[in-house]
Amino acid sequence: MKVLTTALLALTLPAVAAAQTPVTLVPLNAPELPFSVSMPKGWLGVNFEDGALGVSAVSAKAPPATLIRLLYAAKAGGTPTPASEFQKFEQGVKSTGASLKQTASRTVGYGGVQGVERTYALTHAKGKLSMRVWYGIGARNLYSFQLTDTPQRFTAASATFSKVLATVKFR
Repeated sequence: MKVLTTALLALTLPAVAAAQTPVTLVPLNAPELPFSVSMPKGWLGVNFEDGALGVSAVSAKAPPATLIRLLYAAKAGGTPTPASEFQKFEQGVKSTGASLKQTASRTVGYGGVQGVERTYALTHAKGKLSMRVWYGIGARNLYSFQLTDTPQRFTAASATFSKVLATVKFR
């Protein structure tokens, strides 16, 4: 799984505060996904052409925009762990020249899959971002669910992300 995808995208998002409006969720039940989920109504699907499998959505057509990514990769006989995935993620972000500070960590499950979720403060040349990243290990897949937004909007975005994650059902 590409560990730099969110970090590299995050580095391109300018930090501008904006008001968050109440979010209505709509079901997304794409048969090619190993899960179903409800996503915020009016958000835009985006293809970053990075080879990542899953769902990527932004809250607006142009930055600044809240980013949610619900990604997966086949384990393909491997034995990933949340700890090993976080280590790769953190090293990847740091290799871009950004600094990353973990601000929280908890064990939590979504849709019946247990994992670890961490919250980060990311500082890069263009400003600061906040992130929530969850790694879970299912029977066949490694899952990486991510939220990226400006520190000013992160609390509201995190509440929306929690609502989205509460709807995840693995197949």
